Amino acid sequence: MSTEEYIDQLTAKGFVFREDSLGFIEFGKHYTASSDYLVNVAIEITLKAQKQFDGSFFVSILEMLKAEKIESKHAAFQLVKDKNIM
Repeated sequence: MSTEEYIDQLTAKGFVFREDSLGFIEFGKHYTASSDYLVNVAIEITLKAQKQFDGSFFVSILEMLKAEKIESKHAAFQLVKDKNIM
């Protein structure tokens, strides 16, 4: 699923993404050269850990996932659990 579709799905469920939040998502995606899949996982982790969208937290998570060469949702959640982020 594309990041745009994922954001639309979350918006339909009641999550609100302000313009600056969407900017952080685009910035993070291009800055880290991440796939839509990895960006979507980072958005999910951000929302679950922060209970709202926090742009700088999102970019940090995305950078960490890229640095650790994470390729699956399971591995991403295991990493944030191991680092006591969630």
